[in-house]
Amino acid sequence: MSASGGTKAIVAALAANLAIAVAKFVAYLFSGSSSMLAESVHSLADSGNQGLLLLGGKKAKREATPEHPFGYGRERYIYAFLVSIVLFTVGGMFAIYEGYEKIHDPHEITHWYWPVGVLLFAIIAESFSFRTAIKESNLVRGNLSWRQFVKRAKAPELPVVLLEDLGALVGLVLALGGVGLALLTGNGVWDGIGTLCIGVLLIVIAIILAAETKSLLLGEAAGIDDIEKIRAAVVDGHTVTSLIHMRTLHLGPEELLVAAKIAVKSDETAAEVAHAINAAETRIREAVPIARVIYLEPDIYQAAAAASSPDPAKTPGGDGH
Repeated sequence: MSASGGTKAIVAALAANLAIAVAKFVAYLFSGSSSMLAESVHSLADSGNQGLLLLGGKKAKREATPEHPFGYGRERYIYAFLVSIVLFTVGGMFAIYEGYEKIHDPHEITHWYWPVGVLLFAIIAESFSFRTAIKESNLVRGNLSWRQFVKRAKAPELPVVLLEDLGALVGLVLALGGVGLALLTGNGVWDGIGTLCIGVLLIVIAIILAAETKSLLLGEAAGIDDIEKIRAAVVDGHTVTSLIHMRTLHLGPEELLVAAKIAVKSDETAAEVAHAINAAETRIREAVPIARVIYLEPDIYQAAAAASSPDPAKTPGGDGH
């Protein structure tokens, strides 16, 4: 995912959510609808979340320091994780509390045209934001399904905005249903039930986001396509005869660490091996531009020693190192 694509989706969502939050809160003041109050807090939380994503993107651009030699790329993962916490606490738990209170103390919705009108406006605005997120995601997701894209994406911004916008649209439909049933039946309990459903929805989305961003924080390997490109780029067929084993790690969405042990011919000189390693690093960076930190360790592969080891892949030189 390009940083610009993610930023465009975030800004579109931020603009939509700020406008919607104000409109929903005004509707709550005039109508007394708990669904409107929960939705206004939801939109306000979403606006704060987009602010966190923008802040994380800015902090991630800082140059590496002696204390943080691999840079600050993971700042984007940290702030995406904070988004899930905010969505869970401010959005989900507040909505459940408000829905519970409304069910135990229901009251009639007044000035019904306010919540209905605002909800319809919000659905239109969120649809435009969701459309922008889908458009930007389609530029980078390739042949992946939407579920695979959310699970495998190394840049957290687009999956976060996608899930937030989807949750917002479903929440608006739930709010509209709750308000509509409350108006039709004259029973404010339905408004509270709609609010409870919004809270449960937000908590589910927050848990999904937390699980995915936690995986990124722990450290994920490169995607399958990038790994295959690196494997093909390492071997030159002359000095570097094969790739013994390799580990990759995302230092950030757009920065990859590659550490590999490569097999070289036993009769090559140190200068020839050094030249081959430099050439291999160049080929890797050409094949996968985000591979910015590369460590290649040469070894003389001994098939017999490796085959006798419990784990041949980790015993490239037959000495267990």
